[in-house]
Amino acid sequence: MKQKFALAIALVALAITAVAAGDNPVVGGKEMYPTKNIIQNAVNSADHTTLVAAVKAAGLVDTLSGPGPFTVFAPTNEAFDKLPAGTVDTLLKPENKGLLTKVLTYHVVAGRMGAADLMTKIKEGNGAAELPTVEGGKLWVMLHDGKHIMLKDEKGGTALVTIANVFQSNGVIHVIDTVVMPN
Repeated sequence: MKQKFALAIALVALAITAVAAGDNPVVGGKEMYPTKNIIQNAVNSADHTTLVAAVKAAGLVDTLSGPGPFTVFAPTNEAFDKLPAGTVDTLLKPENKGLLTKVLTYHVVAGRMGAADLMTKIKEGNGAAELPTVEGGKLWVMLHDGKHIMLKDEKGGTALVTIANVFQSNGVIHVIDTVVMPN
């Protein structure tokens, strides 16, 4: 009896430790919580300060805080740094809000598609699947080196998913290493 009680205490302690340690993905040095929406989590990521500034400048905070669901391919600060010099500053100007909105909504797909869903679409598409973006364009999802999810944009550029399945209350974020561009 004492052994069963000791085992039960040990299991409870282990469960509490697991909860305290957190099983949520860490992005930009911060834990991402599935109970928070896309914006509530993104603002805490040190790797997404450029994206957050762009979302604010485009007036998309309310949209991405809404019920969705959305699948967001979220470029990191380093991804934005790969753009030609001055591109981000130009996009953030008030007179370029329409173009900024077009670029940002090109990174969003309606619905909640985790990595398993994307892999299923890739398999069903015999190696590639077309995803309609909120912007109205198309992204293609495929595998790179047979194991990494990769996006291809309308201009032929590619981005790798570096962190998949960051689930949110209103969708899912997949962190990408390059900004994808619409036509």
